[in-house]
Amino acid sequence: MQLLLESLFNGVAIGSVLMMAALGLAIVFGLMGVINLAHGELMMLGAYTTYVVQMVFKLPAFQPIYGLYVLVAIPLAFVVSGVVGILLERTVIRRLYGSPLETLLATWGVSLILQQFVRSVPLAHAAGLILALVLGFGLPLVLPHRFFEGARARINRAITWAVSALGGVLLAGVLASQISRIARATSRNVDVTAPKWMRGGIEWMDITFPVPRLVIIVMTIVAVVGVTWFLNRSVWGMRIRAVTQNRSMSDCLGIPTDTVDVLTFGIGSGLAGVAGVAVSLLGSVGPNVGGSYIVGCFMVVVLGGVGNLLGTVLASFAIGLLTDLIGAGRLLTIWPDMPSPLAGTVTFFATTSMAQVLVFALIVVFLQFRPAGLFPQKGRMVEA
Repeated sequence: MQLLLESLFNGVAIGSVLMMAALGLAIVFGLMGVINLAHGELMMLGAYTTYVVQMVFKLPAFQPIYGLYVLVAIPLAFVVSGVVGILLERTVIRRLYGSPLETLLATWGVSLILQQFVRSVPLAHAAGLILALVLGFGLPLVLPHRFFEGARARINRAITWAVSALGGVLLAGVLASQISRIARATSRNVDVTAPKWMRGGIEWMDITFPVPRLVIIVMTIVAVVGVTWFLNRSVWGMRIRAVTQNRSMSDCLGIPTDTVDVLTFGIGSGLAGVAGVAVSLLGSVGPNVGGSYIVGCFMVVVLGGVGNLLGTVLASFAIGLLTDLIGAGRLLTIWPDMPSPLAGTVTFFATTSMAQVLVFALIVVFLQFRPAGLFPQKGRMVEA
């Protein structure tokens, strides 16, 4: 019983990380049909945002509340990755809708650019640039619409971007002067140290449950519930579903489809940033941290059924459980009388990397018989 509970928890923990990483992709790929190979790099930006926030909270002025930096990093990572995703959608993706091959190649190129960006540009300068983008895109949403209408519209937009650029320069200067570690380019991995309340574990039934993984599980539950509520209960969520099912009819009914595209891609990208926060709590953060999750994310979305959040949840937890049972060798312990040929195969795959290979191979076999996944699309979404 103890071994079974431990395997179940580890499977849920692994599945939660996959779920956090795949949730944003389930929206972008599942609802919009965009194959975004830069999704892992958006996770990377969220992870680096967590690191920068941690370093800021180590300053003397913020040390009394250092333990809260993770709670601050989560919304900031969402905003940072979301803004970068919106910029990507407005400049690249919007011209490639309906062209999956071109989208795949373009986003792959963007992923390489983002990786080289974090290798070459000091984190302080990168933070300033992102702040300028956030202000540049965010101020028009906050300021009155009449400010951007009429004869002075272009001048006011120029003033807005000038103020945004000034804010970015000031932030970069402050960070570079106060925190030496983020004043220089970082081509090496950096570490995010969990606050005291996230260290150690909780003992229950002779099983130790690591607090960081429990926090990630809670983050995943909140994210899934929030996305489900947004898509099914909010006005903009219903508009997203309407555009997904029938874009031309939604346009005829007055739904701003361009705005829906921006919002959908921004939310999916922002969720990738939140996943980056979760990933940063488990290990080192580097330029390639998101690349190790991108294949698993696509597998989760395809296995669960494109555009189906319930399928994404079940698929991620199933993959996590199988990976733990095989990779940690628990399957042999649970089934000690396993036939020798099968036991030899399980022993061969009893490492994390080899277990992932076996699980992905099993998924490929499963998709041969059920190519639409666990929960295939129905109705007009299929016709579209």
